[in-house]
Amino acid sequence: MLKFLVIAAALFLVYKLFMGDKQKREMRKDKSIKQKVASGEMVKDPSCGTYVDKDGDIRVREGDKVHVFCSYECRDKYLKRIGASVPKEEE
Repeated sequence: MLKFLVIAAALFLVYKLFMGDKQKREMRKDKSIKQKVASGEMVKDPSCGTYVDKDGDIRVREGDKVHVFCSYECRDKYLKRIGASVPKEEE
């Protein structure tokens, strides 16, 4: 019985160590994203709200403003919403 309790306690401690590490990584990632947003390195995708690098490859110019998107699907949704024509995919 004592052997079972020691193994269970050891497994619990290992679990807590890994879960704590995962939470710390997520917190660091969130903090990094917030810093990049504050500094202007990242902008919000107008379609889904995801933050993307402001120098991203998927862009649409609307007047003087340039919108950056996380994916082609988000770009196409945005273009349909504003009534612009969606570019055809190249094969």
